[in-house]
Parts: sequence; structure tokens; C-alpha cells
Amino acid sequence: MSEQIPRVLLAGSNSGCGKTTVTCAVLGGLAGRGLRVGAFKCGPDYIDTMFHSRITGLPSTNLDRFFFDENTVNFLLARSGSGCDLSVIEGVMGYYDGLGPGKTAASTYEVARSTRTPVILVVNAKGASLSALAVLHGFSSFCPDSGIRGVLFNQCADAAYPALAQAVLERFEGRIRPLGYLPRMKDCALESRRLGLVTADQVKGLEEKLEALAKQAQSTVDLDGLISLAAQAPPVQYAPIHLPQYPPVRIAVAKDAAFCFYYEDNLRALREMGAQLILFSPLSDTDLPPNIQGLYLGGGYPELYARPLSENSRMRSAVRAALEKGLPCIAECGGFMYLTERIGGFPMVGALPGGCFDTGKLVRFGYVSLKAKVNNLLCRAGEEIRGHEFHYWDAEEPGGDFTAVKPSGKSWDCVTATQTLYAGYPHLPFYANPSFAQNFYKACLKEGAKHV
Repeated sequence: MSEQIPRVLLAGSNSGCGKTTVTCAVLGGLAGRGLRVGAFKCGPDYIDTMFHSRITGLPSTNLDRFFFDENTVNFLLARSGSGCDLSVIEGVMGYYDGLGPGKTAASTYEVARSTRTPVILVVNAKGASLSALAVLHGFSSFCPDSGIRGVLFNQCADAAYPALAQAVLERFEGRIRPLGYLPRMKDCALESRRLGLVTADQVKGLEEKLEALAKQAQSTVDLDGLISLAAQAPPVQYAPIHLPQYPPVRIAVAKDAAFCFYYEDNLRALREMGAQLILFSPLSDTDLPPNIQGLYLGGGYPELYARPLSENSRMRSAVRAALEKGLPCIAECGGFMYLTERIGGFPMVGALPGGCFDTGKLVRFGYVSLKAKVNNLLCRAGEEIRGHEFHYWDAEEPGGDFTAVKPSGKSWDCVTATQTLYAGYPHLPFYANPSFAQNFYKACLKEGAKHV
């Protein structure tokens, strides 16, 4: 199929150059014009997408070339971008940074190539003038098919931009367009934590910051030029991915300050197969939603809310009782930690042995390929799916029913998997192997049949 999706990709020269701040400003500026704006994030990040959604009012989708093949990335882009006036894709790390030194695999560049999306490079101009153009020249010429068609300068002084813009026009002879700048906006900085940005709900004064960024973009970013560039993107080519339709089931999904890391397309996949997703809070609710056939405990920051999670003993007991009765459950990262005996010194659900502790450093960070060692809720022994880990806390009993292998070849055992449970640190993107989602759904159907 072929679909016209006006779009641009905002790439960074490096991590920390201000991609997320610039992206939020651009999304806000466009939305402020009354446009319906689609938002996407390269890579496995589930936090930046929260900021996108807060601004646009629409779900933000991950486009990841480690998780997904080229067709899947284009399918997800076309599906989520359909009906939008234009879409903005935020990059990850530096533009060419991939799975390792010397590799562009799984990089923002690879997403841009796969989707044939015009690229706007975000260059931090703080403390630089003409040298910022040397950065632009290096990135645009590093690969002949860089796709870089525009540049946005971040932390650029008002007085410096006119000369920089003129130099871009002269040196690149129209091949790269200057599309404006953001000055230094100290009051609009988005706080950081070890796991990247804090979530949208945790940023103090977020609405005021986003409003200021949008207003600044309307003043100093060439939104008309950006819209024009987006319109030049070629049609997205893809083969549709069809998920089977099943009888309806009710799946409880933990969603609160402690559990908020979900890939939007995972939730969408369950809905498309027929699920009704019932949101609940392990922090504030005292029981699981009624008449459910499945449970999804996503990642998040349960370690920050260990005390209130522990004090909510009624919910902990309800979850444990449901699992003991065989309720199908996916528990990823923070959700897995919640099912163990304790987080730090605070008692948790206790459905799994051992507790979780702070290591003070990243543990097994990065992409993994997971292979099942036993038949389980999501797949049969030997079947595989790609995933991602990012956590500072570890478990005394991380499980041993899957083998995880990093692109470097390093491997370890992980995950507790039974006929009714997947519980472990790796996050699973369902479209990396849709059969995993289908098997979970089928298990929920069987659970429902028990009560007919």
C-alpha cells in the first residue's frame, strides 16, 4: 500500500543537544495552529512519548529498527500518521549512533532511510557560531544519503541567528534550509533522572513550560518552512499487518505514577484483537477491576512508590490471589518487581520469590533478543522476540525461563514464565513478534471460558 504522510524527523547531533525540548516546542507550535499533529519516537523510549501525547492529545508511536523490520516501521508510521496534517518523528541519541561503534544499525539514520523521511538536524549552538555549521556539514556529508534537509539551532542567541541562517543558505546552496532556532530557555528545561527524563506527570509546572516552548516556536521557528518540507516527503510504502479478531475479553492494565511505561502499539494491538482495557491503580485502588480475564503490569518507577504500594495491602493480596488462581499476566520490569517479595525493605505481592535491590548503576542495559527455554504463556520453547532492558534495580531471583542475548553476544538467563505468567525485566514490543500478543489474548479467552 501507499499512503501520503507529510512528515519530518528531528535528529540530534548527540544526546543532550536538546532534541526533546525542540521536539516539544515544534509539536506545541504546530498544535497551536490548530493542526492535527502525529508524533513518533525513534528507539525504545517510553518516556519522551508521554510528552508528545501531552502536547498533541494523540498517542505517540515508537519506530525502532532493532525491534521491527522495515515494513513494520512503515506500517506503524502510516497507521498512526493517517489523518494527521503532518507528523513529527523525534530521533534518539546522535543521528548515526546505532548498536555499537562503527554501526548505524537501529539508529535514527536507519529509521530515516527506511521511511524516506526528510531530516532536520538539531544543532546546539551554545558557545559556537560558524563552528555550528561545521557540525552540520559533517553530519550532512558523512553519508551520501544522509537525508538532512534542514537545520534547527538550539540555545542560539537571538543576535547570532540571522548570520547563521545566511551562512547556511550560502554554504549549502539551498540543499539544507535554516528553519529557525530556540534561544536558551532555562525555565523550560525538562528535568532529568537516571532513566532519562522524568515522566510528564512528575514535571513541576509542565503545562507552563510546554506553553512557553510552543509560543517560542511560533516566534523563532520557521513552522511554514517545516510544514513545506514535510509535504515533500514521498508516500509511505508498506504491506498491512493484520491481527486476528477474537471474542472480547477484559484486561486490567496498571496505570498510575508507579506503572506508566507501555508501548502504545502494544495496547493498540490488544484493542484491535478485541480487548477492552480496564485501567486501574495499584497505588490507590483496593481491588482489581471486576470480571477480568487478563492482567498487564507495565514498567515504571515502583521503587519511588514502594511505601504506598506496600501499604496498599488489599491490592497486593488481590493480585496475588488472582495469579494463584491462574489469571494470565504479563509483568514487565517495574511490574515484575511488584510481583516479587519486596522492593528494598517494603513487602510487595510475593507471587515470585526474592526481592529487588538498588545496584546504583545500569543493569543489563540495552537491546536483547529473547529465546524461550520452556513452553509458556506467550510462546513455545525456542521461539524468539526482541526486547529492551533499562533499570538500575535488580532482582535476587530474575528468573531463568528465557535466554537474553545482546547484540554484542553477551547472554544471560531471565524471566519467570509459566502457562499463565510472563514476568521479567525485558519490555516486549508486540509487533516484534505478534504471535506473543495473540497467545496472551488466547490465554485470556481460556480464562474467560472458565467462568461461562
